[in-house]
Amino acid sequence: MANVGIPLRRQHPNLLHNRPLSAGPRQITRCIPLVPIATRPTTLWAWVRLITRRVAQSFRLMVGVQDYGNYVNHMRRHHPETPPMTERDFHRYCLEARFPSEAGKLGKCPC
Repeated sequence: MANVGIPLRRQHPNLLHNRPLSAGPRQITRCIPLVPIATRPTTLWAWVRLITRRVAQSFRLMVGVQDYGNYVNHMRRHHPETPPMTERDFHRYCLEARFPSEAGKLGKCPC
């Protein structure tokens, strides 16, 4: 099999492992998550709180109440240079996106 541009040795300085690639099938040896992984609850009450929060969030989203805290966390994580909207502006924007005041206007909530 001809070499089609795949280097035999990784020379990038930021890699954790600098070892030659094997000739066999490629396998992922280590995967680094893009976002921090939340720790699993360790007590029964922690599980109850987690389930309660997630069920409440699901019901809020079903009836159209948006999650401002989730929006703020998203903005801090993915758009740190842009200040998030205030809670009042966020809910006003989501309401306008869901029920546009202009005829024929379709929008999308930012969350």
